[in-house]
Amino acid sequence: MSGDDYIYDETTGEWRPAGEIATAAPAAREVRDAAGNLLADGDSVTLIKDLKVKGANQTLKQGTVIRSIRLTADPEEIDCRHDSIKGLVLRTEFVRKR
Repeated sequence: MSGDDYIYDETTGEWRPAGEIATAAPAAREVRDAAGNLLADGDSVTLIKDLKVKGANQTLKQGTVIRSIRLTADPEEIDCRHDSIKGLVLRTEFVRKR
């Protein structure tokens, strides 16, 4: 890259030199379950307590296995799908890695 390259930094809302952005790369986020295990995209988790699902008039029981989770921008939430509930977001404090 030449010294004239600039990249828009969405975090600060400023145009910054490309070399400055490359050196200031954000640290990898760590997402941990209730037991402190590191979670990654595609992991399977188990619920550690019964959870009432808002808007679905359904309760997910303790021990329910959720497969193929996806991490979100918030390290305390994971995006997942259940057979009967699409677009389910769970708090990491209620799950344990399988």
